[in-house]
Amino acid sequence: MKHFTLILLCLLWGQNALKGQAQTEKVLFVGNSYTGVNNLPQLVKDAALSVGDTLLYDAHTPGGNRLFQHAANPVVMQKIFADTWDHVVLQCQSQEAAFPIQQVQMDVFPAAKTLCDTMRVNEPCTRPIFYMTWGRKNGDQPNCPFFPPLCTYEGMDSLLNLRYRIMAEDNDAFVSPVGAVWHYIRDNYPHIELYQPDESHPSQAGSYAAACTFYSIIFEKDPTAITYQYTLADSIADQIRAAAKAVAFDSLMKWNVGKYRPIADFTIVQTADTFQFQQQAINAGSYHWDFGDSTTSTDPSPVHIFQQGGTYTITLVVESCGQFDTLSQSVNFTPTALDESIILPNIILFPNPMGDSFSLEVPGTHRIKDLVVFDTQGKKIGHLELGGNQQVDASDLQQGVYLLEIQFDNGQRVVRKVWKQ
Repeated sequence: MKHFTLILLCLLWGQNALKGQAQTEKVLFVGNSYTGVNNLPQLVKDAALSVGDTLLYDAHTPGGNRLFQHAANPVVMQKIFADTWDHVVLQCQSQEAAFPIQQVQMDVFPAAKTLCDTMRVNEPCTRPIFYMTWGRKNGDQPNCPFFPPLCTYEGMDSLLNLRYRIMAEDNDAFVSPVGAVWHYIRDNYPHIELYQPDESHPSQAGSYAAACTFYSIIFEKDPTAITYQYTLADSIADQIRAAAKAVAFDSLMKWNVGKYRPIADFTIVQTADTFQFQQQAINAGSYHWDFGDSTTSTDPSPVHIFQQGGTYTITLVVESCGQFDTLSQSVNFTPTALDESIILPNIILFPNPMGDSFSLEVPGTHRIKDLVVFDTQGKKIGHLELGGNQQVDASDLQQGVYLLEIQFDNGQRVVRKVWKQ
């Protein structure tokens, strides 16, 4: 009687294991004056340096540029292809993502897809980050008569929040929720002035809030650890960092950070003495199996035969873009007598697993009459021929596990399990 028991042991690798270690991230910022004012990329770099992390960056931020202009700009294309970026930050012109949905679907969403597709042609593992901006302090008054939701800060801000999250979902991207952090600060720390006098561009406090938010998303770390405070008073900087923590860092999955990490999972199906390991992993790019018997596989869902009974720990490691996850399950295997048949003297079948051919030797005077192939359910597949030098041609067999019935001229039969790679 065969049986197996499962013991689950899940070990998380990847960036989660590096939370306390220094990190280096390469980021390209593509935007306009909301990114360029106060040199936001440099603020993120300074904030990261204060806790031992390193930001290597480039930027393209001409004032007023819209996303479709970036998507058609050869300078942007050149910068995308200039390095293997960990992230490319995309920031729309301050109003365009809040316009009526028909206009956004025509002008904004296609440009976002073009930019994301382009960066992944350069480096498939680049993760886009959409820079969620904020509603203007008292709404977008010039466009208010044409689209009433823009008449107030709340109306404009809610549309920007929604549209940036749509773009992130559509393009497997992160969101840097700067607008949401600003909303939190407006509600909880109204004494902090986030806007310049034009009621649109960020003040130094507004840019610092953006920098703390980006630090949380890019490095996946708590922004309250930042000691760099720019030009701000201690109390203001503390409150801004607390806001970034509450909105961004404490809810990273809300902003898709962690959503695309690989997760190892698999099921085990036992048929007779054969084990099918069926991967159920999420976001996996590659697979490495260790069967606990000194054999391994990189197949997504391998079939395995243990040569002797015992307890084996099966370990699957999945990887995607330098992030790993591991799952181990234990199998207690008791073989049947089928593979241990001793009706005849020792039969040498090598190699097993086999390729397109294998050797079959029978000591003594026993003569092979026929080689019949069955699947593991006992259904007859066909016959194999024993050729010269004891070689058997198996090139017609597909990859998988089979039962090979060796029939002798004296009427005796032996069944061996064979594995075609």
